[in-house]
Amino acid sequence: MTSPTAVDEVVEQRTRLHCLAHAGAGTSSYRRWPAAAGPAVDVAALPLPGRDSRRREPRVTDRTGLLGDLLGPLLETARSGPYALYGHSLGALVAYTLTRALADEGAPPPLFLAVGACLPPHATAALMSAAEAPDEQLLPLLGDLGSLPKGAADPGGLWHRSVLPVLRDDLRLAKALRRAALDPATGGPVNIPLLVFAGSDDPLAAPTALQEWRQWTTGPTTVRTLTGNHFFAGDDTLPALIGEACRAHMSRTPAAGPAGTRTADGAR
Repeated sequence: MTSPTAVDEVVEQRTRLHCLAHAGAGTSSYRRWPAAAGPAVDVAALPLPGRDSRRREPRVTDRTGLLGDLLGPLLETARSGPYALYGHSLGALVAYTLTRALADEGAPPPLFLAVGACLPPHATAALMSAAEAPDEQLLPLLGDLGSLPKGAADPGGLWHRSVLPVLRDDLRLAKALRRAALDPATGGPVNIPLLVFAGSDDPLAAPTALQEWRQWTTGPTTVRTLTGNHFFAGDDTLPALIGEACRAHMSRTPAAGPAGTRTADGAR
C-alpha cells in the first residue's frame, strides 16, 4: 500500500474551531454547530467564567482577567495543530483580544479570525456604555435586540436575578476590551485573514458599519451579510460557512511542520 500524499495529509487533518458567545450567554448557542460545520472541524465552544458549568466562578470584567483565564489553554491549542476562532457580539471582541494576545506570545496564528454581530473596536453605540445604567435605561436597549424574555422587567424574577448581573459584567468586559484594542500596547490590527458576518436586520451592528472591521487586520478581509437579526449564530448557515472556510484554508496551508511553522493564507 502506498503512503498518503501530502494532499491527503492536509485533508485528513482537523481544525479546532473555538467559539465565543454573546453577552450574557454560555455555550448553548453553539449546540448545533458540530453537525452544521461539516467534516474535519472540531467545534469547541468556550464558556467564560460565571455561566454554564462555570457559573460559580467569578466573572471577568477586564482584559487581564480574560487572558488569565483563556490564554493558557489557547496557547496549547495553537501549538498542537490548526485552529480558528469565531466570536459573536461580545464574543467577537473576546476572540479579537485572544488573537492579538496569541500573536504577542509568538504563538502559531489561527487560520483566520471570524467575528459576527459586533461593531469594530473603534465604533460606539449606546449599549456599549450602559453597564452602569439603571434598569429603566438598560432594559429597553436590550429589548431592541430582541434579547429580553417575558417578565424580564420583574426585579424578583429569575432572569432579572440570574442573567442581568451577567449581562452587566459582560458589558463591562466589552468596554474594557474596546479600550484595550485602541491602546497601541495591547491592541491594533492582527495579521491574519478576517471573516466578518453581519445580520441583515441587526439593529446594533448594521452591515455597513461592520465593513470598518477592515481596519483591524493587515490580512485580507471578507464581509458577508446573513439573513437575520442580532442572534443569527443559532442558524445553520453561519457554522456551515465557517466550516467551509476552515477546510478551504486548510487546503491552501502547507502541511504542518514543527510548532510555529504554520502560516495562514489569504481569506476566501
